Amino acid sequence: MKNQIAPAGKLRIGLNYQNFLLVNGDGADGQPRGIAPDLGRELGRRLGLSVEWVKFDAAGKLFDGVKGGACDVGFLGAEPQRANEVDFTEAYLEIPVTFLVPPGSAIRTIADVDRKGVRIAVSERSAYDLYLSRNLMNATLVRVQGIPASYDAFVQQKLEALGGLKPRLVEDQTRLPGSRVLEGQITGVQQSIAAPKGREAAAAYLREFAADVKKSGLVAKAIAANGVKGVSVAP
Repeated sequence: MKNQIAPAGKLRIGLNYQNFLLVNGDGADGQPRGIAPDLGRELGRRLGLSVEWVKFDAAGKLFDGVKGGACDVGFLGAEPQRANEVDFTEAYLEIPVTFLVPPGSAIRTIADVDRKGVRIAVSERSAYDLYLSRNLMNATLVRVQGIPASYDAFVQQKLEALGGLKPRLVEDQTRLPGSRVLEGQITGVQQSIAAPKGREAAAAYLREFAADVKKSGLVAKAIAANGVKGVSVAP
């Protein structure tokens, strides 16, 4: 099984550094910090394998890395489009998604957003971009590369809404006086562990691992240890 999960003899773990809720940059020792790195280290410990971190600056690029075998596992949001091309575990973490609207906006609720003439900035190929692409009927998505750039586009282009992870939008709200984070959530991004297709034994082991770290309380401990607010252990 080790040969299938880590054919190169070491466990190559893909991380999305733009998702600050999961990856909080690197420490003084150059090692990544955060919920996903903590769980990745636990995975390597259980397998008895050394860990090599493969760093990406966007969720779409991490997906490509897992799909193409550039990494053996990736901590990535599960979406139906992605599940056609990589294998996912059940979710270990859920992150709510909603909208930020500018000062003076007439948009009051999430239900008000999906209307003609409403332009929504999103990080291209993020899990919530994929979700909104499937579900919006009238509003228009303005896709840009990366979470910081989506905020910049929202402000500079005077767009009607910014879609994103709620904890990030709460931070963005403080940068734009008078803006509002809409109550509730559009969806919850299901953060899971992904593996390349065709490695059935690896996928089965990862599914057991994800279920166990939730049940044993390791995910909750990682959330608390890293001081992450606004996320929850997946049901």
